[in-house]
Amino acid sequence: MKIEKYNQKLLAVLGTVGVLFLIVALIAFISVTIIEHRRYSYDDVETGILSDEKIEELQKENKREQVISYKTPKLIDTLNSIYIVPVSHKTLNEEEDISGLLNAISVSGNFESPDTRYSSGFYGTYNNIIVYHSNDGINKKLFDKRVNFNTINTEYFDKEILLFIKASEKDTHKDGVINLKDFKSLYIYSFSQNEMKKIGIDGMDVYNYKFINNSKNLIIEFGVDKNNDGQYQEYNEPTLIKKYDFESGKLTDIINEKINSDLQKTLEGTQK
Repeated sequence: MKIEKYNQKLLAVLGTVGVLFLIVALIAFISVTIIEHRRYSYDDVETGILSDEKIEELQKENKREQVISYKTPKLIDTLNSIYIVPVSHKTLNEEEDISGLLNAISVSGNFESPDTRYSSGFYGTYNNIIVYHSNDGINKKLFDKRVNFNTINTEYFDKEILLFIKASEKDTHKDGVINLKDFKSLYIYSFSQNEMKKIGIDGMDVYNYKFINNSKNLIIEFGVDKNNDGQYQEYNEPTLIKKYDFESGKLTDIINEKINSDLQKTLEGTQK
């Protein structure tokens, strides 16, 4: 009888300890998840570049609030020793005079080993890209305007390397910064053609894209801003899809207007 009571108490103690352990583990997991989410959310959205309106205000006082910051160069083309250098930015704790020395530029690392070129993408908070030819020391910037993006995807084809960037260039959401809440266009840079192509539709967001099998042509998903607040919200605003022809640069509908209309009427019950 005493042994049974002892076993019952032991099981109760072990059960309590087990429950406490699971609770602590769950709390720790939730805390880490929240921290990571906030970190990535901050990187993705909140650290965008200042809006044109904010820049104009600062320039009137000969001030600046953000400075450029170079990221680790990425080897893109092993044969020709071509790198890309993502250009990021830092927001200063205090505004400073534009006429002052630009002493806040930083480089975040050294050249990476060749095997990194097989990565499918690079993640960060960027506002430009430098293409650097290390053999002859030549470099060029890809954007001549103010943009913000967080991912640089690389695609390798036969005799061709392409960069894919979804970037915002206007404060369409009117929150004072140009970031990923604003409408994005898709930019494609061709190393063989030394050319940047832009794909976008006014008032819409480039939400996603996929390659059509065995080609450079794309299916692009555009987010429709139904409530006209300057941003696409996935959970309650629709998307439409179009085909992009890489050679001609033309966007064409995939779903024709009649089918689109029939589907909508069926959904809303106006077509029996």
